Amino acid sequence: MSSKPFPSLELELSLAARFGCRFVVGVDEVGRGAIAGPVSVGVAVIDLTDEPTAWPVGLQDSKLLSEPKRDAIAPLVAEWVAGWEVGDASVAEIETVGINRALAIAAKNALGKLSVPELTWANTILLLDGKHNWLAPVSGGVPVVTQIKADQTAVIVSCASVLAKVHRDGIMRERDAEFAAYGFAGNKGYAAATHIEALRSIGPSEFHRISWLSKILQSNDTPTT
Repeated sequence: MSSKPFPSLELELSLAARFGCRFVVGVDEVGRGAIAGPVSVGVAVIDLTDEPTAWPVGLQDSKLLSEPKRDAIAPLVAEWVAGWEVGDASVAEIETVGINRALAIAAKNALGKLSVPELTWANTILLLDGKHNWLAPVSGGVPVVTQIKADQTAVIVSCASVLAKVHRDGIMRERDAEFAAYGFAGNKGYAAATHIEALRSIGPSEFHRISWLSKILQSNDTPTT
């Protein structure tokens, strides 16, 4: 059985040499495929002026970590990076502008809050997990490098992944108290079997992405809670 991949700084260092930049901002999203709740984008910064210290032991893409391990490592990640933020786009925004533009809204919200001494967009690049550059509309002309599975191979994107996931999971746990029937604390808004069963039984809530549910809900007469 193959072991789970662990990230390194190889990509960040090669990009810094290529672009002549000091800072690499890792960017990753969580919640794109959910049917309820916001989409969240995490940004995390590494300063490559000096050789970085060892990152937290066990750091991986958030999807490869159990929830207890993510919750335990997130404070260590937050302390290790030079800066970080998470931005959200609401269910209403997702429904209004579509998922890719909503991702850009969430990223803009995160980048707008980011404050790192000496970081300017002239000495920075953005490293985005995935193939599609949905970040371009809000990058402000800063170079964006896309990399498939960067959340598994690049340390700073793994950091962004963990921080975004823990942040959004917290939102979904809070909403579980309000919408207990859907099991948000466990499924985090994704289409788990018990979640789908609840949707078919009692209909969607205001926290659901209604336009995403046509294949799940069999009738337009399904009530909305």
